[in-house]
Amino acid sequence: KRRRAKKLTLGLVGNSEFGMICAAHLRRNLVPSVAFIGNTSSRCSSVLSQSARPVEVTVTKSAPSRLEALRATLAAEDEVNDTPTLMEFASEENEVVKVDYGRKKAVARRRNILPKPKWLKAQPATSENYKKLRSTVRELGLATVCEEAKCPNIGECWGGGDDHTATATIMIMGDTCTRGCSFCAVKTSRAPPPLDPNEPEKVATAITKWGLDYVVLTSVDRDDLADQGANHFREVVQRLKHKNPSLLVEALTPDFRGELDMVERVATSGLDVYAHNIETVERLQGRVRDRRAGYDQSLSVLRHVKTVNDHALTKTSIMLGLGETDEDIRATMVDLRDANVDVLTFGQYLQPSRKHIPVKEYVTPEKYQEWQEEGEAMGFKYVASGPLVRSSYKAGEFFLKNYIRERDGEAQEASSA
Repeated sequence: KRRRAKKLTLGLVGNSEFGMICAAHLRRNLVPSVAFIGNTSSRCSSVLSQSARPVEVTVTKSAPSRLEALRATLAAEDEVNDTPTLMEFASEENEVVKVDYGRKKAVARRRNILPKPKWLKAQPATSENYKKLRSTVRELGLATVCEEAKCPNIGECWGGGDDHTATATIMIMGDTCTRGCSFCAVKTSRAPPPLDPNEPEKVATAITKWGLDYVVLTSVDRDDLADQGANHFREVVQRLKHKNPSLLVEALTPDFRGELDMVERVATSGLDVYAHNIETVERLQGRVRDRRAGYDQSLSVLRHVKTVNDHALTKTSIMLGLGETDEDIRATMVDLRDANVDVLTFGQYLQPSRKHIPVKEYVTPEKYQEWQEEGEAMGFKYVASGPLVRSSYKAGEFFLKNYIRERDGEAQEASSA
């Protein structure tokens, strides 16, 4: 047995009960040549050391196998990375060893968020009129762009002024848009819920409860529909006019993908003001708006309204603070006048969340005043310009209401004369 086992080599790997049993068996059979490879268990070592007869351990040198070469490589990496062994890791007496695997944390990106200036202060939404209007919106299951787009003027418009007349912009065709503009806080989806066939009646009921004489309707984009919602928009306007013929209706519409027959469906619905926002200057269109929108496409919508309904006023809005230059703004104003746009508004872009395009600049109130004066000099019938001005801002509604009333009164006098 000794001659046969003289060259026997045994490799014990890890901390296994099988290895300890084998070691004890070989000790009883007096195997003189045992080689231990790897991190052998301390328990196994203690069993061998308790042998009544000393065992001489010899190591037989041979060409390294692939397994031995792999173990040598791993051992070298352990020395470099200071990786703990299995026994060191499991031992309660040793401190926890932090292993550096060579991974480094990504450098935190600096967020260039501009602090808001002092002049950007909005009225808090706490008045009784605000609560009453919000209750009506919830009761009828309506959506408003004031809430969905996080408008800063919601406290002022819903709260009403000295005459306690509240205004709100009703958003029809749901609260989910099929487009994803980088400035807009409205929810997006490729497949929004279907249209509510009872929505025209619900909107008419809400407006009657509020006792308004001027209402603004807007909508999400519905590229998932064959007519993009143009016929639904038309039905809402007509239902409002049917219930209250003296009600003035402003429609802030999408671009209907530039399909002018759909634009005509809304423009000839009986509305008084057709609004469509060009949003920003031509150079920034691709960065700010959804790829399906476009500068020339929006101009064509506004231009076409005048060809099918010269009685309606056309209106658009430009956000400032996105990186535009004075030359960009001036060129846009010229293009809008060439499209025979009547009303223009300027307002400060405010980033709804960190996911949206950041603000590049907070334009001062003095600069807004300059743009208003320049726009009026170019021939716009009305220019509303200020940090908190929005396309459906209450002050603009007040002017347009008076302008339309005076115009219609003059037309009646001329016809009767």
